[in-house]
Amino acid sequence: MNDFVNNYVNVVKNALNFEDRTSRREYWMFFAANFAIAIALCIVDGLTGLPILSLLYMVAMLLPGIAAAVRRLHDTGRSGWWMLAGLVPIVGPIGLLVLMVLPGTAKANEFGAPPMTQVAMPATA
Repeated sequence: MNDFVNNYVNVVKNALNFEDRTSRREYWMFFAANFAIAIALCIVDGLTGLPILSLLYMVAMLLPGIAAAVRRLHDTGRSGWWMLAGLVPIVGPIGLLVLMVLPGTAKANEFGAPPMTQVAMPATA
């Protein structure tokens, strides 16, 4: 659970970073947390009859979400301009989803060194 929260917070902290790379794990953990929070806020909005909470949250998470997606594309060795592919009806979002699922390059690319991945530390006695 701590890793889940750390990945979410890390993406939000880097909301204005369109330069580096984001690991597949960090991106999808952020996506899952963002989706869960948005659903919860939509339920609260439905119960209260005021759609303001979910709207404010979605607007607030727009920039961090775009930045994370651009950094995820950088991890696969592609420019952030590939985000525009999502504007092509039907084929674009599917192609963009495929690019987000692909593993990142193992070595440094034009966008920087590979993102740090957490390695389980052995327990010390």
